[in-house]
Order: sequence, then C-alpha cells, then structure tokens
Amino acid sequence: MKHILITGSTDGIGKGLALRLAKEGHFVAVHGRSEAKLNAVLTEIKEESGNENIIGFLADFSDLADVKKMASKVAEQMPKIDVLVNNAGILTSASNSSSNGTDIRLAVNYLAPYLFTNAVLPLLKKADAARIVNLSSAAQTSVSLEALQGHDNLGTNEAYAQSKLALTMWSFDLAQKEPSILVVAVNPGSLLNTKMANEAYGQHWSPAEKGVNILYDLAMTDRAKTKSYFDNDKGGYGDAHPDAYDPVKIKRLMDATDTLLSI
Repeated sequence: MKHILITGSTDGIGKGLALRLAKEGHFVAVHGRSEAKLNAVLTEIKEESGNENIIGFLADFSDLADVKKMASKVAEQMPKIDVLVNNAGILTSASNSSSNGTDIRLAVNYLAPYLFTNAVLPLLKKADAARIVNLSSAAQTSVSLEALQGHDNLGTNEAYAQSKLALTMWSFDLAQKEPSILVVAVNPGSLLNTKMANEAYGQHWSPAEKGVNILYDLAMTDRAKTKSYFDNDKGGYGDAHPDAYDPVKIKRLMDATDTLLSI
C-alpha cells in the first residue's frame, strides 16, 4: 500500500486517478476547493472502491495562505507521501488575480504546487522511493518575472502557458536538487474530455481516460524517468520548451519564486 496525494482531484483526470488507486487498495488523499464537492467525491470513491483509507483536504490554491494551511494538515494526517501528483490547475476564471496579486493561473498552476511541495518535502523523504508527478501542458511559453510578481497583466492563454513552463522548469530543478525523489513533468494530453477543456474551448479531442492512464503509469510504474518531460500527445518522452534546459533562466525563476514566497 502506497500513500498517494493528488491535488485537484474532485473531478477530471485527478478524480479518475484517485478512484483507480483507491480500487487497488492504496491510501489516497484527495484535494478540492469546494467542501460539498470534496465530501461527495470522498463518499463516492469509498463506496466504489470499498476502501476506507481515503481522506480529503480542502484548500483554494489561488490563496497561498490556504495552501500553507493544507500542507500543515497533510503533515498531521499522513505519515509519509510515496507519490505526490500536482494536478490542480486552472485556465478560465471569473477573477484573473490571486490572493497575492499574481495572475490566478500563475498562482494556482505554479506558485501553489511549488509552495505546497516544498512544505511537504519531509513527508516525501520518509518514503523509500518517492515520486512527484507535475502536470504540465503542450502550451509552454517564456516566463515573465514581472508577471509572476504581479506587475504585468497577461491574457488567459499566455498566463496559462507561462505557468506550465514555470512548473516544468521547477520540475527539472527539483529533480536535480533532490536526487532521492523522482520528479517528472507530463503533458497528459491536449483537450482531454475534462471540465477545464470543455469550459475553455467547448470541445475535446480525447477521452479523460487517456490522461488517467499516463498519470497512473508515471505515478506507479517504471515508465517514469526523473528530470524529464513526457508528452502524451506524442506518446513518449520529448523536449519541453528550450527555457526548461537553460540553467540561467531556471535560477532566475527559482530565485524570484523564493523571494516572492519568502521561502
């Protein structure tokens, strides 16, 4: 039995992965930002899997103080984390700003998982062979540090693409700094049949199961490789944006992020 935490797991591929792992008998921690939805999903997964080792954490990832509180609760309720899947993400939103003034996509898709993962690193280090699976995207574009600090307004798609490149750059940096933890970034597939894609584009290209399957493989099998980018549109490992391999740009991003989050 592994202890697995999946952020953004009250719908879409996160929920699908949680259910699959629950059915295998693992200890699964689910996360969502709606208490009613989280409770409903916890009940549903327990009933469908027959597994009572399912717990839930409530946090709004656009509020970094909330992210910190969740990390503290996780430390109280989980003895270790074998697998962390940073799946929570946002594209369209009624509000474009997060609690700290940064674009909401940069906050939810990058700053929140960065902050959360660093806070729970001690739990990951308690595992024999810990893994972190970070949800990237085919959409990646150079990160504006001005935008990250809330000094520049971005369009929806631009902010999303910047957030996903930032997450990928951090994934590679973390893999290098923490060699005992396998860290992989993945594009689970473009326009999967999920709430995010349907709300943003009103269409989808592939079933959500395509994303669930690759997340499962990277979380649980020897298909995962550290400091790498898996492109599920192409069905294999590929090249992320060139900035993800630029040590100078990575260091600038990490320094700016740490300053912003006061880590």
